[in-house]
Amino acid sequence: MKIGILTGGGDCPGLNAVIRAVVRKGIFTYGDEFIGFLEGWRGLIENMSTPVDLDVVGGILPRGGTILRTSRTNPSKRPDGIDRCLATLEKNQIDSLIAIGGDDTLSVAQKLYERGVKVVGVPKTIDNDLGGTDYTFGFDTACNIVCEALDRVHTTAEAHNRVMVVEVMGRDAGWIALYSGIAGGADVILIPERPFDVDKVAESIRQRHERGRYFSIVVVAEGAKFSSAEPGQGAPVLQDMGKDEFGHVKLGGIANILAREIEKRTGYETRAVVLGHIQRGGSPSAFDRVLATRYGLGAIDMVHRGDFGCMAALRANKIVSIRLVEAISRNRTVDDEMIQLIDGLMPRAEERATVPR
Repeated sequence: MKIGILTGGGDCPGLNAVIRAVVRKGIFTYGDEFIGFLEGWRGLIENMSTPVDLDVVGGILPRGGTILRTSRTNPSKRPDGIDRCLATLEKNQIDSLIAIGGDDTLSVAQKLYERGVKVVGVPKTIDNDLGGTDYTFGFDTACNIVCEALDRVHTTAEAHNRVMVVEVMGRDAGWIALYSGIAGGADVILIPERPFDVDKVAESIRQRHERGRYFSIVVVAEGAKFSSAEPGQGAPVLQDMGKDEFGHVKLGGIANILAREIEKRTGYETRAVVLGHIQRGGSPSAFDRVLATRYGLGAIDMVHRGDFGCMAALRANKIVSIRLVEAISRNRTVDDEMIQLIDGLMPRAEERATVPR
């Protein structure tokens, strides 16, 4: 079978591990031939491709990024974009396609499936917010990177008696902020699922300092929202008003605004740290290398079972096949049970004056 493979959307640690697993099992077990389409859906629109064999995937397991490169190209927003994708697949005599990406990439995969393409999806997002699967690869690596940064921020915050506000990724879901904040011992964790009152955040920090803890660490997801009219009017903070081809605004800057508001309300010296794309870069963790490999092996098996229009998913530590429409129907946000983990670590208002931290 001649199989196409592409990676779309933001880069993510573990992408190369998926590609490697797909190709190795495809060749060793099924005798497949692989064509990689470059830069996501742009590769299909513009017919940019390269053969992918055992030599190509040799040594790529620990590498970050993706050897096929990526982009946020949306064929639905291009003139005849979907038709051009279909023409490229036909021209290259592709029997089936494996698309590795998040909800945007997989939404295009679903459109192609509806047009008759034999497509299988692999879930990818460091935000861990794709529906239908328990974990996405890249998330563990991102959390490890943030946790290490928090450990470093702790020492300088303590040395200078500062409040440090650390902004992490998380557009609609606060999984990275939640996991890394708990693992990194953050004093305040702010996520998109629960708008926050900056006055209450400032009061919590003030109470902590009055107990003799003269520094604080605040972890805030980039998509977190102020609950009051001042200063964010209940909306996420934007870098600019532009949008990508999938309609997403560019978030970022909430740490700087929050740091300014905390300092204004408390009088404590406050600094902002924006980790940004550092969370995406570098080698994947051992967990993500194994998870990505399992996804790749599952995807190539799905191709040969004929599970088209489906995505490989992790459920109860098993790789299973679910419909693409289920995966892209909704984002998997932090639920109330997980939010209670944050609340359980924070003293209630009446206890704050007596509980040491």
